[in-house]
Amino acid sequence: NNTFDFHFIFMTDILEHQLLKSLKSHFGYDSFRGQQQSIIENVLNKKDTLVIMPTGGGKSICFQLPATIFNGLTLVISPLIALMKDQVDALRVNGIPAAFVNSTLSPGENENVLSRAGRGELKILYVAPERLATRRFQDFLNLAAPSLIAIDEAHCISEWGHDFRPDYRNLKMLRDRLPGVPVIALTATATEE
Repeated sequence: NNTFDFHFIFMTDILEHQLLKSLKSHFGYDSFRGQQQSIIENVLNKKDTLVIMPTGGGKSICFQLPATIFNGLTLVISPLIALMKDQVDALRVNGIPAAFVNSTLSPGENENVLSRAGRGELKILYVAPERLATRRFQDFLNLAAPSLIAIDEAHCISEWGHDFRPDYRNLKMLRDRLPGVPVIALTATATEE
C-alpha cells in the first residue's frame, strides 16, 4: 500500500512538472490560474469536461495545452470568426501549429488547411459549427480522427443554438461519430439551462 501511495505521488509530481513545463514553454506562464490545472488533468485523462469560467479567466489554455500533449489533432468548434483568427495567430506566435477553416478563406485555402490537418501538420484546427455538416468535412473526419474536441462558447448550444446557429444541433454528430474522443465545452455565459 505504501508503495502504491509513493508511486501515485511520484507520477502526480511528474505530471505536474510536465504541465508546468508545457505551460511555460508554450504560453509563457509560470503557474496555473484557478482550476486550470485540474481541468487540464481531467481532459488529459480523457474525461468529458464542462468549464464555466469568467471572460479572461484562461479557458482557452484548458484545451490548448492538452492539444500540445495529445498525439493528433484537437478540433475546436467556435462560432466567432474573429476569435478563431485571434487564437490561431496567438498559437502560431507560441510555436503551436494551428489554423482555421471558415468563410473568410477561399475554397482552395480551406482545402489546403484540411489537407495539412489530414497530414498531421496541425495540432489545433478551428471550425465554425456550419462546417460540420459539409460532405468534405465528413470525409476529413475519416482521415484525421481528432484526439480532443473543444466546444468554445458552449452556451450557444442551449441559449441560442436553434435560432442563432442551427448547426449547433450537429454537434451530436461528433459524439456519435467519435465516441471515444473526449469533449471539453467552455463558456463564460452559463444559464441554468
